[in-house]
Amino acid sequence: MKPDTPQTTSTRPTTGAVTRSTGLDRRQFVKYSFGVVAGLSGTTFTTAYGGSNHQLRSYPIDGRKVKKTTEQMLAFDFAAPPIAKPKSNKGLHATEMSRVQDYDKYGYGKYRLANGLPVVPRYDLLANAGSYAAPAKRKRLANFFAMTDIHITDKEAPNQLIYIQQADSAHGGEMTSIYSPVMMYTTQLLDAAIQTANALHERSPFDFGISLGDVCDSSRYNELRWYIDVIDGKPIRPSSGAHLGEDTVDFQRPFQAAGLNKSIPWYQALGNHDHFYIGSVPVDANPALKIRESYVSDQVWAVGDVLIPNASTSTPMALPPVVYDLNTSLAGTSKATLNDPVTGIVGNTFYMGVIDGASPYGAIRYTGKAEDFKSPPKVAADPDRRALLRSEWIAEFFNTKTLPKGHGFDLVPEALRRSQNGFACYSFVPKSDIPLKIIVLDNTQLETDGSHDIHGHGFLDEVRWKWLQAELDAGQANNQLMVIAAHIPIAVAASGSLMEWWNPKGQASPSQNDPHAVMDNAVKLPDLIRKLQDTPNLLMWMSGHRHLNTVKALPAYSDEARTRLVPEKSFWQVETSSLQHFPQQFRTFEIYLNSDYTVSIVAVNVDPEVAEGTPAATSRKYAVAEHQIAQNNLRQNEPNRVYFPGSRLKIDSMDPTRPLDDSIDPSIHYGEVDGVPYCASYNAELFKQLTPTMIEVMKKIA
Repeated sequence: MKPDTPQTTSTRPTTGAVTRSTGLDRRQFVKYSFGVVAGLSGTTFTTAYGGSNHQLRSYPIDGRKVKKTTEQMLAFDFAAPPIAKPKSNKGLHATEMSRVQDYDKYGYGKYRLANGLPVVPRYDLLANAGSYAAPAKRKRLANFFAMTDIHITDKEAPNQLIYIQQADSAHGGEMTSIYSPVMMYTTQLLDAAIQTANALHERSPFDFGISLGDVCDSSRYNELRWYIDVIDGKPIRPSSGAHLGEDTVDFQRPFQAAGLNKSIPWYQALGNHDHFYIGSVPVDANPALKIRESYVSDQVWAVGDVLIPNASTSTPMALPPVVYDLNTSLAGTSKATLNDPVTGIVGNTFYMGVIDGASPYGAIRYTGKAEDFKSPPKVAADPDRRALLRSEWIAEFFNTKTLPKGHGFDLVPEALRRSQNGFACYSFVPKSDIPLKIIVLDNTQLETDGSHDIHGHGFLDEVRWKWLQAELDAGQANNQLMVIAAHIPIAVAASGSLMEWWNPKGQASPSQNDPHAVMDNAVKLPDLIRKLQDTPNLLMWMSGHRHLNTVKALPAYSDEARTRLVPEKSFWQVETSSLQHFPQQFRTFEIYLNSDYTVSIVAVNVDPEVAEGTPAATSRKYAVAEHQIAQNNLRQNEPNRVYFPGSRLKIDSMDPTRPLDDSIDPSIHYGEVDGVPYCASYNAELFKQLTPTMIEVMKKIA
């Protein structure tokens, strides 16, 4: 193995490394996951929280009610289009989303149970798709679940961007990632999701669980510890600073997390929010911005509107796909300033606000134009809000009670995971008797790439690209089926969306290159997909990031006209939505060997079960309300554009597997259910043809 191609593969079986005997016994499991009582239980806990007497509550779900979306969907009234202007008597404008106390007045957040969403058989990548008859399932190869974009949030932190969602109707109103009332309940909803996974595990045991990144909202230490500690089943104190409202407000109350059943190994991938400020800005790239200091400050941050596109007005100028110069926006020196015709707010620098933990509806304090404040507003500082380096983030996964040790990162050589770039790639084999390898890939940008744009793109440096090639080659040589688990999907995000594959130095004209970038992507998207398709044992690329439940085919062809499909070289991509925002789902995956020696992947969405009257139930209500108000498009299918929208600037193909002709992707579909006005879910059985060599291998285990 070459020195710059780190070996991070485990051949140990997951089920061997974590035996059933180390998990909860049946009585404990029923207590945590199958509690019939929907109310609150409490035990006294006094030492960790300043010595005051707290009834440490727990929020058990009724595991008998747990259903996948194949059995039951959530439905709610959905009146499109959204409210056009603030101060309407018909409902709330997107910039008024913080008026949580008015949700009931307008009927927001009410939902009902509806019919299930069928599993759609997908034969797209088979040579005889038109006449194919579904085979019998011969053997289940794997059963696992994936959660992603959990975004555990310190809503009291002083350096958020909340006010932009209220002030900037054009760019911020629909940006629920910077403000939504669901941010108050992230730990409690995760607790409910973990209990839901436990209930499903009791019925049909999982081989493992995996988180696909963005467990933190802004790379804070306390956010990461809350995430790990919920899964570990520890007491959770979901507040920070002065811990306002922890005796009286539901989202601030300490609680006892149920914890993941200890017989389920769980693995972790890295997301952009796990090591960038709000998933967008390297914390230490420009010390003059004092981003690191802002995390632990006692002053609410005052910055510019970072969501106004300003790259074309900055010096040096940049054109799409470069969209932002965040350095000037954060410094308040951008030439593009806010002058919003809907909200009437004008200005350059604003105090961004915090959630008031003492307010039962999470009122927002300390927002407005900087010049309107006589002095910077103050909050209680908290050292646990500190920003984590990649290496520090990885290290926390060795401080847990659940297994395996390091949650995958123990498979990374210590020197690499402790390095400046915090290498976070590894692979593992879930079961020793099944030739299936999971390749966990960090494809987020680097802190040192120099770009001033939002850091949400897909990217591999030379080290990670060489590592991925070596993993694919080894899996092929060893006759292993493979699944890639990465945070950022490929070939679905439009150029300029800030989620596409990053190509900072190779655009159609020099003015479209990123003027600040000091490195290029080690692999362009066409070359990446070519390598993936030249690895015929690759079944699937699974990811999160876009908060969508998108399933996409990536067909391989033997001719430029794309008329002769090569089934063995083709593969699937499955995205899973955010656990924080609507539809607040995770996915189960079952991989089967079929009677005709095809492989099929059954991918099904799951709604966390929530007990009535609990914080998790409030989170679901607010997630539904968020979608009713903002009405973001959760059924996206982007055209493969020739030009950047509204211009004659040529842009790279977002998907080299299909024509560059402004058409949408024929392989992307979303669910439809009678009685469900808006369905953002999709369940499918995805068929894949194996090579003759792999068929012979699979015959031996069938």
